[in-house]
Amino acid sequence: MSALQTTWPPGTECVARYNFSGTSDQDLPLCKGDVLTIIGVTKDPNWYKAKNTVGREGTIPANYVQKREGVKSCAKLSLMPWFHGKITRDQAERLLYPHETGLFLVRESTNFPGDYTLCVSCDGKVEHYRIIYHNCKLTIDDEEYFENLMQLVEHYTKDADGLCTRLIKPKLMEGTVAAQDEFSRSGWALNRKELKLLQSIGKGEFGDVMVGDYRGTKVAVKCIKHDATAQAFVAEASVMTQMRHNNLVQLLGVIVEEKGSLYIVTEYMAKVSDPNTQYIDQTQISPQMWYGFNKFSTKSDVWSYGILLWEIYSFGRVPYPRIPLKDVVPRVEKGYKMDSPDGCPPIVYDIMKQCWTLDVAVRPSFKELRESLQNIWTNELYL
Repeated sequence: MSALQTTWPPGTECVARYNFSGTSDQDLPLCKGDVLTIIGVTKDPNWYKAKNTVGREGTIPANYVQKREGVKSCAKLSLMPWFHGKITRDQAERLLYPHETGLFLVRESTNFPGDYTLCVSCDGKVEHYRIIYHNCKLTIDDEEYFENLMQLVEHYTKDADGLCTRLIKPKLMEGTVAAQDEFSRSGWALNRKELKLLQSIGKGEFGDVMVGDYRGTKVAVKCIKHDATAQAFVAEASVMTQMRHNNLVQLLGVIVEEKGSLYIVTEYMAKVSDPNTQYIDQTQISPQMWYGFNKFSTKSDVWSYGILLWEIYSFGRVPYPRIPLKDVVPRVEKGYKMDSPDGCPPIVYDIMKQCWTLDVAVRPSFKELRESLQNIWTNELYL
């Protein structure tokens, strides 16, 4: 335990792994999942002094808590690590060798484009089940229908239901890590049963934003229900685990449901900070204004950042003023860019316009933007 003292200095954030009722008045009771901050060490290397989120302090057993870490940037997180894309029947069988019963993967169908194939090892051989995409739902037997692959896989992990065997062990695609496993390992997985969704505060292109309650704390929850969309937001959540700043909305944790839903839980900000859910007089503003034509990526975030700069220098005005919502996208697609806000330095306005470059390949990266802004600040080029 003494090794923990050197690696967990004051200020380290950790999560309770077990319940702890305490054995003295000096102890800090814990419930599994509590977030704590280490504030000091004790004479006994097996104990830390810590405080919880409501400011209560006390001593805790070192082996009852897990350090919160940023998700590994090198990890390719996937909600469907068992999905191998376009591989052949023979390739699937080689991947499943030596045919451990219950080992499985899903691939795109080679004979029926648009459908999928579930490949399962059973009794020394591999069975291939066609997954038919019919009326916006997926089925193997025309009896059970599913919204997405994650729901289908979840169903057959619980019950063979006509398959040769229950799905027991996924064959992970090389280079991928199961998102739920990584969020759990790094201390960011929350318990869905302890989250209460209370009220919708916005509906965006990618999901809903709701006010919720997590263990008595008011929180904001981004609810992403479609598995493909949720996959795109896994990257956002993993980045948020590595960021902490007084001026940033703090991530509290992530919930990954087997059925394909993703919940990103953050601290609640009374003025709804997410540009995906901006409202003026109860009228929803198109998220395309912020994200750039719904093609979600880091480059769409660059577009969004350019809009944010414009909002800052215009003191909070709604983007694309005096243009009807229905006309915004057609005009932008033709090359329209908003005028510079009054008083905005030309060099900053030039950065905004770079962010709004239609060609994603030409649009600057955040690294390039940071270098440009640091250069402006260092050399006071805005003066």
